[in-house]
Amino acid sequence: MKFERLTVPDLPLPDLAGFNRRVHERIDPWFERRWVRRGAWIGGLGFLFFAAVWLFFATGLPSSEKLLAYQPPLPTNVRGYDGNPVQTFARERRVELAYDEYPPLVIQAFLAAEDKTFFSHGGIDYPGLVGAVGDFVMKTATDGGRARGGSTITQQVAKALLQDSSYSIGRKIREAILAFRLESTLSKEQILELYLNQIFLGRNAYGVQAASRAYFDKDVGELTLPEAAYLAVLPKAPSNYDPVRATQRAVNRRNYVLREMVSNGFIAPEQMTAAAAAPLGTIRYGSSAKFRDIGGYFMEEVRRDLMKRYGLTVEDGPNSVYGGGLWVRTSVVPHMQAAAAEALREGLAKFDGGRGWRDPELSIDVSGDWAGQLDRSPVGTGFPDWRKAVVLSKSGGEARIGFANGSTGILPASAASMPKRGAGGAAFSHFRPGMIIVVKNVAGDNYALRSIPEIGGGFVAEEVRTGRVLAMQGGFDVIGSSYNRATQAVRQPGSAFKPIVYETALENGMTPASIIVDSPFCVWQGAGLGNKCFVNFDRRYSGPKTLRWGVEQSRNLMTVRAASQTGIAKVTETARKLGVGDYPDYLSIALGAGDTTVLKLTNAYAIMANHGRSVRPTLVDYIQDRNGKVIYRTDNRCQIMDNCTAADWDGKGMPRPPERTRQLLDPMAAFQMVHVLTGVVERGTATVLRDLDRPLFGKTGTTSGPTNVWFIGGTPDIVAGVYIGYDQPRPMGHGAQGGRIAAPIFKQFAKAAFASLPKVPFVAPPGIRWARIDRASGRRVFGTFPTREDPKSPVIWEAFQPQTEPRRSYRRAGGRYGTDDADEEVQGQDRDAKTVKAVRRPRAAPRRTAPATIEPPAPAPAPSNPLPTQPPTQ
Repeated sequence: MKFERLTVPDLPLPDLAGFNRRVHERIDPWFERRWVRRGAWIGGLGFLFFAAVWLFFATGLPSSEKLLAYQPPLPTNVRGYDGNPVQTFARERRVELAYDEYPPLVIQAFLAAEDKTFFSHGGIDYPGLVGAVGDFVMKTATDGGRARGGSTITQQVAKALLQDSSYSIGRKIREAILAFRLESTLSKEQILELYLNQIFLGRNAYGVQAASRAYFDKDVGELTLPEAAYLAVLPKAPSNYDPVRATQRAVNRRNYVLREMVSNGFIAPEQMTAAAAAPLGTIRYGSSAKFRDIGGYFMEEVRRDLMKRYGLTVEDGPNSVYGGGLWVRTSVVPHMQAAAAEALREGLAKFDGGRGWRDPELSIDVSGDWAGQLDRSPVGTGFPDWRKAVVLSKSGGEARIGFANGSTGILPASAASMPKRGAGGAAFSHFRPGMIIVVKNVAGDNYALRSIPEIGGGFVAEEVRTGRVLAMQGGFDVIGSSYNRATQAVRQPGSAFKPIVYETALENGMTPASIIVDSPFCVWQGAGLGNKCFVNFDRRYSGPKTLRWGVEQSRNLMTVRAASQTGIAKVTETARKLGVGDYPDYLSIALGAGDTTVLKLTNAYAIMANHGRSVRPTLVDYIQDRNGKVIYRTDNRCQIMDNCTAADWDGKGMPRPPERTRQLLDPMAAFQMVHVLTGVVERGTATVLRDLDRPLFGKTGTTSGPTNVWFIGGTPDIVAGVYIGYDQPRPMGHGAQGGRIAAPIFKQFAKAAFASLPKVPFVAPPGIRWARIDRASGRRVFGTFPTREDPKSPVIWEAFQPQTEPRRSYRRAGGRYGTDDADEEVQGQDRDAKTVKAVRRPRAAPRRTAPATIEPPAPAPAPSNPLPTQPPTQ
């Protein structure tokens, strides 16, 4: 290949030396003058000094990119099962609005009060800055206090971004630099939007929308002219213009803002006159809130879960509880939560009521701001009509008491006559000024003393099909104690554990009609320990009885014998599968000697009611970030289906989510167990629930001592569990039993929570066979049908797995039941008439699956035993 030579153009080079010579010829004569040289040096040093100061103070300030991406901290908002707001987690209550969502009237009020030239200056109001500097110099020289501010709205936004409220020149310089950066990065509307969403206006309200709710219980679009003008006076110093403590000062400042709005042409003079004559019209602090406080213990459990996932503050991440602006959809049902809280509180108060007055052992100094100290004291009153109070003085036969809102009342000695627990003597005699007590209004200004229960307890209500927790109460009041006894109290469940034993037995060959002997049962534990002998609660024995009867009457010896025959290792394995606990293979575990929580045991019952399919208790359905994106979902149906976000309908049928749960238990055995537990309500240890008149199952529990009492049960749709006991376990008293204390609490809850729910029967899984049996003997009968009116009918419908029904039976003359292996006629003799009557056994009916729903089980007869019938024990 032949290369051609390139031709480079011959361009003339610039005469740099000549240019330099000409410059020096013109400048050097000037620099020969002394004042010019000094001026140049001063200017150069000034520029270097300004650059150094700029670099020093600008270090660490947010960049333009960060300013564009800035989002103010927002509270976490919680919704209930129906999507309505029920709670908010906030240290700074703020609602973020767009600039266009603020009415012009509100914007004009804040411009008139804070920065009239906002839309014309470049971030700094120079005349105002000069006046502020002069005032600062004068105040500094004369030690006259803090100088007046000269900040623009842009500078106030910069101050909020810096999160620095120090009184120093350095802070003002950094604030000015950031203000210039804001003006060069954001539009005026964006800066004003940040200001209106972020400015602190008192009452823990950040932003105008939050303040509008805090002071007037209105949205910004509903504010009147005088209300908007009042909010505009608050940025300077909210406490100085408090509508209660400084009413006249607040009115004067509001009217000043109205006059400024007239001078700026925002409103007409007649509008100002009408607005200035209007009262402030604010609501009392705390008297109204956008988010009602629903479910104290439930919401505290949700907050703990969110803290584990996303952290507490903005420093922990963009989705923090107190800054991320999360929207959390929970499963709480407000009316069920209220019913659970009321039922548990009344149960605790009723049990604890006869034990005297319990001193909260808290006191404050009544010589100062006693109302504020009382308001901050950690005393939970529980009931809405109970109030915490402080004893201000005591004289004669009455005490003057004060409340957190500053009001006072009278507590007569006759209304505080109950003895003080552990000390004796009337409670009134122990009163002293500064003591915090709990009272209830009885008439006018007169109050009666009340006592916070020492006994504790937990309550959980769970949806059977999904595991969603509908209500949770972990004690008397979350303010007094955040210890959640529904999830954190690990206690022995006693007889409430027995259904797990019998469920295992039903999976391993037993039936509800199986005969188990109620008689002494001992186990050799080795040479060192000797025999371990179990006993019933009443220390009596009833001989051979059906499995159903043993569950209904909660017989310990029958339970231990069933566990022994089935294998205790299988029982503990079932407990592990159900999530109740990981227990050693000891027979005492069958009687509830292993620790668990109300939530775990309630979920185990829900699994049994769900035909043995697994469910997991959850409080949160899904979580969205501040922009609406779902960042957490409890179930994984969308991942499995892969079509939750289809752009359009594809013409096909609605997709059905696939089954996402595992079969933990045999479905027929699980249903048999639930069916047996309906007998506990009909004629067993929980008959107090029978008059609820709806299909129910459940089991009571009472531990040794007794130290704990339980009830777990519910409907085909909702299962609830309740536990009562002291935080430091100790005997509750001889009369404490699950059927007497825990079951009535469930009953009170059910009356309120289930009132609007339909009465749904328990549905049997495919394969269940139904047979009429004699409840006492477990033998099959024909010709007689159960009676739904009599819970103790001798004949009941019983559920069996295939090929496990009792053998055919016939009825002899005289009303006795019998069995025979032959199909031919059998002769029976009437001993009284000395005549022989032939009784033919009925033909075998074709085996068929039972109806899909069951009839309410009929109750059992008194045991045919020479010993007296034992009362319900557990």
